[in-house]
Amino acid sequence: MGSGQVTSSEPFDFQGKHVTVAGLGVSGVPAAKVLHGLGATVTVVNDGADERARAQAAELEALGITVRLGDGDTLPEGSELIVTAPGWKPDKPLFAAAAQAGVPVWGDVELAWRLRGPDAAPWLAVTGTNGKTTTVQMLASILKAAGLRTAAVGNIGVSLLDAVLGEEKYDVLAVELSSYQLHWAPSLRAHSAAVLNLAPDHLDWHGSMEAYAADKGRIYEGNRVACVYNVADKATEDLVREADVEEGCRAIGFTLGTPAPSQLGVVEGILVDRAFVENRQKNAQELAEVADVDPPAPHNIANALAAAALARAYGVPAKAVRDGLRAFTPDAHRIAHVADVDGVAYVDDSKATNTHAAEASLAAYESIVWIAGGLAKGAVFDELVTKAAKRLRGAVLIGADRALIREALARHAPEVPVVDLDRTDTGAMRAAVQEARRLARPGDTVLLAPACASMDMFVNYNKRGDAFADAVRELGSAEG
Repeated sequence: MGSGQVTSSEPFDFQGKHVTVAGLGVSGVPAAKVLHGLGATVTVVNDGADERARAQAAELEALGITVRLGDGDTLPEGSELIVTAPGWKPDKPLFAAAAQAGVPVWGDVELAWRLRGPDAAPWLAVTGTNGKTTTVQMLASILKAAGLRTAAVGNIGVSLLDAVLGEEKYDVLAVELSSYQLHWAPSLRAHSAAVLNLAPDHLDWHGSMEAYAADKGRIYEGNRVACVYNVADKATEDLVREADVEEGCRAIGFTLGTPAPSQLGVVEGILVDRAFVENRQKNAQELAEVADVDPPAPHNIANALAAAALARAYGVPAKAVRDGLRAFTPDAHRIAHVADVDGVAYVDDSKATNTHAAEASLAAYESIVWIAGGLAKGAVFDELVTKAAKRLRGAVLIGADRALIREALARHAPEVPVVDLDRTDTGAMRAAVQEARRLARPGDTVLLAPACASMDMFVNYNKRGDAFADAVRELGSAEG
């Protein structure tokens, strides 16, 4: 790890400044209101001009904020700063014009970071391709168990601007950050941070895997106490090595195996800490049992270890790790056990919208009837199918890009029976569950882990998961 003293970002006086907010939506509207309240002259630009955008524009215009709908590409005259929604791609003409004019571009995370008060709560930050939300929620649960005032913020829960500017005083914040948000947050300096894993995702936005990894790696810049990495994912350790951190900051690994010194890991069903203990060459501190993690699937134990590492970096006692993990309940549609019918478990992991998430899900069960498919977003499925082949009892494929998964199964698991459902109506998921039941034997798990986005058939992954759960409950009631 490089070492460099990092100075805090300079306060920024917004009074009378001409600030352009790029994009309405979840982050743009609050950012525009906050900037306006700080005395800036705010112009909001937005690509679309649909009904929702017009309603948001009317709300902002009533406050005296200028809104330009249908033109997100032109830099407004006199702009001194752009605050962008995280989803706006770096190659947009607006940003090229800003670069040419020497106008800085910040995201909502950078804005929140700059607006923190002098005695602001430190940030424990989490990024990664998968597992971010669960890890941040586990971390917040552990911090609360230690009696600390905290909140899960960033990509989830409380908005960062609200957390920084609101009435409530926090001791420490558990912050989820996407690669988009990190791209636009140049001066962010966390107390400690974790990169959980790195797999190809959002490459259409970042342009390349290297650019994606570099944006994830920004989370380590200027860390004070710990850079937490995944021992099983060398790319995360490489990012720690490249980071410029404060003197004395440590690299802390987490592993599902026995931990080396300066790591957290698992020994005989116990989560242990060999990083934040006296004499870590010889000693380990018991933190919790694997059974305290819900659900105790391998990738979720990894999430728990990452959360524990960040909490321990902040000085939280071992008992709070155990109590916090026990108190945590995962969100819906994340490896949620729906029901057992005829000795077969039905599990909803609709949140597994990419191959990396589906791979983690499939690794958690021994004998699986897999329900998969949807919008592939450019993904390829060969590696996923190769790794899961020996666990598959059968597969039921749905959605627009199911042929890509069918072809990968034919190449790498030709003996696995496949049902290809060529229908997208509301009854399609019910049919998929019935086909899966036909293929399953007692002791099997019917697993919805689509490895694809849902928008070809459902509004979002929540609705897809709900449809699966409803269909499973129908099986159960028909049986009873």
